[in-house]
Amino acid sequence: MCGITGFWDFKASLGTAAPKTLERMADQLHHRGPDSAGYWFDEKLGVALGHRRLAIVELSSAGHQPMTSQSGRYVIVFNGEIYNHADIRAELMTREGVISWRGHSDTETLLTAIEVLGFESALRKTTGMFAFALWDQEEKVLLLARDRMGEKPLYYGWQKGVFLFASESKAFRAHPAFGGQIDREALTLFFRYNCIPAPHSIYRGIKKLIPGTYLRVDLQSLRNQKCETKTFWSLQNVIAEGKKDPFKGSDSDAVKFLDELLRQVVKQQMMSDVPLGAFLSGGVDSSTVVALMQTHSKKPIKTFTIGFHDSEFNEADEAKWVANHLDTDHTELYVTPQQALEVVPKLPKIYDEPFSDSSQIPTFLVSQLSRKKVTVSLSGDGGDEVFGGYNRYIGTQKWWSKVQSVPGFQRKILADILSLVRPSFWDAFHLGAGNVMQKIEGVLRAKNAEDLYTHFVSHWIHPESVVINGKENRETLYAQGYNLENIVEQMMALDTLTYLPNDILVKVDRAAMAISLETRVPFLDPRVVEFCWTLPLSMKLRDGQTKWLLRQVLYQYVPKHRIERPKKGFAIPLDHWLRGPLRDWAESLLTPSRLAREGYLNPITVQSAWSEHISGRRNRAQQIWDVLMFQAWLESVQ
Repeated sequence: MCGITGFWDFKASLGTAAPKTLERMADQLHHRGPDSAGYWFDEKLGVALGHRRLAIVELSSAGHQPMTSQSGRYVIVFNGEIYNHADIRAELMTREGVISWRGHSDTETLLTAIEVLGFESALRKTTGMFAFALWDQEEKVLLLARDRMGEKPLYYGWQKGVFLFASESKAFRAHPAFGGQIDREALTLFFRYNCIPAPHSIYRGIKKLIPGTYLRVDLQSLRNQKCETKTFWSLQNVIAEGKKDPFKGSDSDAVKFLDELLRQVVKQQMMSDVPLGAFLSGGVDSSTVVALMQTHSKKPIKTFTIGFHDSEFNEADEAKWVANHLDTDHTELYVTPQQALEVVPKLPKIYDEPFSDSSQIPTFLVSQLSRKKVTVSLSGDGGDEVFGGYNRYIGTQKWWSKVQSVPGFQRKILADILSLVRPSFWDAFHLGAGNVMQKIEGVLRAKNAEDLYTHFVSHWIHPESVVINGKENRETLYAQGYNLENIVEQMMALDTLTYLPNDILVKVDRAAMAISLETRVPFLDPRVVEFCWTLPLSMKLRDGQTKWLLRQVLYQYVPKHRIERPKKGFAIPLDHWLRGPLRDWAESLLTPSRLAREGYLNPITVQSAWSEHISGRRNRAQQIWDVLMFQAWLESVQ
């Protein structure tokens, strides 16, 4: 796991300052790679590649980057892991010609595969998580690629005629061409989704590479400031193939196949030359990963859990029971409110652009706990999207057809009536009911799957009212969507395309890499994703229960009664904190005069939401946290 950065300045505008600029850019990514740094230049063409290394596989200098291919044609800077690189090496060794390996790094394997098989063929053979830049010295072409599911980040774009790329956009601030203007369209999307979805970034002219794609930059595209992006793997194709050739076995056949597949995947992802462990919440996803890891290890797997003294948010007891049952080497930390609150000032630097999924706080804390004993940690992320784990899937399956049976004009009338009733009226009868009724209103207004999905994942229903001169464009977000007849499957596809890479994987990657911890996500292995899209929905949702098939696999390792409990998520008491220990900090960021002076957010809209929350009339913690995370980020970069 590493950090990569670089630029292509064909005008060589930096002159002799180029090497120092690249070094400063890479230094911004020190946390992603504290073990060593490396740099490569083509002074004539103005190409610069920088690398910060966190050594995981091949700890010797044979794994140093930037790495040049055996022929000298290609130079690469790579971030990630290729889990099947041993298989690729074995295949390469069967071909004609002699390959003289320098070491056993997966980067060298990928580089050699590109040289022998060609770029796209090599890319399609890889199973792993990655973001990398490859310079072709023969063709004078720069290629950037990002893994299928979006586990690893990659930003790119033009600034004053210079092409920049990096694992995190903070690296760009070290380049004099970087302007740093805020993109109000991206900011508007942030207030809907609590993250900035690809291909957008918070900065004008800077984009995120879409998962499963690569882009090609040559001299002509550099001059035109346009580049060609190609897809090497798409969820649409996976879904289409799954529907064309569905799984035909029985329930027991599916359980057996998934168990064997996950065993194989987990074994590959345990590849490491440094200490390795796993996050364990005691839920279905993480417990399955840990159980399968333990089958491959003669020693107890190191597992890590954080707990809260508030029982509403605590899962540590369940995790401890699972750890004891599986005989892992378990470490737990009960976090005090003060410890959690100490993370808040660090968030703008950790997340680099506005990001406000509040589970970022416990995610950082469990990563910090793990890093004391391991350098790599496996997690159960992705299980909800792949196996059907969100409660909204069950709700949609149960109610959508009934809602659709009501004529559209009647649904609109009922939604209009609900919108006229203040949330506090409903809250007077049942705590939190006001938010529930607002959700129901949105469901009544939804015309199709995308409307319904957008409603479920929205923080601010009308984000243009928050951002001054804000404009929302969601077309690019759903452009890769697959139009499925079943609305639940459509929502699962949209979650996989948007919520997973833009929120869940960002949250884990940035939190863990902030303290130089590599995380791996077995459920996002393409073989697992592809298999699950061959399955009927009834193997994912059954009898009002989510993740049915994955549960059957887990029951072979952990007793059913220890797993069956309500889903809690990785939450914190944010609503109480904002009215209590975080109130002074929040109010300093939300002052109307300050908002007006900065000119990004509507003071009236923000103050209205803040007043509602502070008074207790309504829980607006999510929306307020969005505002605070933007304000704190803005303060950190000014």
